[in-house]
Amino acid sequence: MAKNSDRSKRTPKETTRRTKRKICNFCKDDVTWIDYKDINLLRRFMSDRGKIRARRVTGNCAQHQRKIAIAIKTARELAFLPYTQRTVTERAVSAPRAVSSPEAAESVEELAIVDEEILAMDPDFTAEIGA
Repeated sequence: MAKNSDRSKRTPKETTRRTKRKICNFCKDDVTWIDYKDINLLRRFMSDRGKIRARRVTGNCAQHQRKIAIAIKTARELAFLPYTQRTVTERAVSAPRAVSSPEAAESVEELAIVDEEILAMDPDFTAEIGA
């Protein structure tokens, strides 16, 4: 197999533009201990879905990133923070489905009667469920 002569003719890699490195706020403020009960501080290092943000995103040094991760995990275990955030998706309102059997039709009618009774007792119920 012959050596590829193109490799020797390649130009050196172009220097990529480097961004300014973020300074660790904990090192700057000389913080030695990160409190797992300080929820507002810990939420800054979590994504909106509840994931721990990476070191390159937050700008923490390795030691403080480790302490942040341990504090977040401790707060999750003690139920100060959720493991994940609930995501609510809006569902399109579909047309009522056709009922296939007479038994199902009776149960649908019974549910409609129960719904009417609930609305008669509490007219604000529709506002609560978002109807």
